[in-house]
Amino acid sequence: MIAASQLNQRLGRPIGSICPNGYSDPNDNHCAHYVSHVLNFRFGTTCRTMHAGTNPGANIRVQELFARCPDVGGWTDRPAHVHQCLVFVTDASNVDLPHKLMANVPRKHVGIYVNGMIWHYSNSTSKVVSVPPEHFQHHYHGPNTALFYGTMPVG
Repeated sequence: MIAASQLNQRLGRPIGSICPNGYSDPNDNHCAHYVSHVLNFRFGTTCRTMHAGTNPGANIRVQELFARCPDVGGWTDRPAHVHQCLVFVTDASNVDLPHKLMANVPRKHVGIYVNGMIWHYSNSTSKVVSVPPEHFQHHYHGPNTALFYGTMPVG
């Protein structure tokens, strides 16, 4: 579990000040990278895989995070007792809930939901930001854009 105060410590920071391995190319998507450093997700493709580093690597793939969540579902189906989780936004057609799969498409994003707010790495502004779910929903535009929750992966 993580506290909002811990997440607030990184607000406004660029990924270069979060990743000890130096993986910070501004042309890359760093939303899963940020989430994984904060929550210590060390599985799958990591920043250390992508950039020579000596520190433990953090996952950098949204679809890999989604697949490792013990439980996933539509945002409106999130159980009332889940006050912390990952939140994903993409076109609904990119998600196969029964199989916990998310397509590897460019338009997918992830953040950390804690007690009503979502912290995520804004690639367009190159910094960590915090927004309510109704703003996160509009990260991408389109009639089928949807939010999904995922309970916290282990590891």
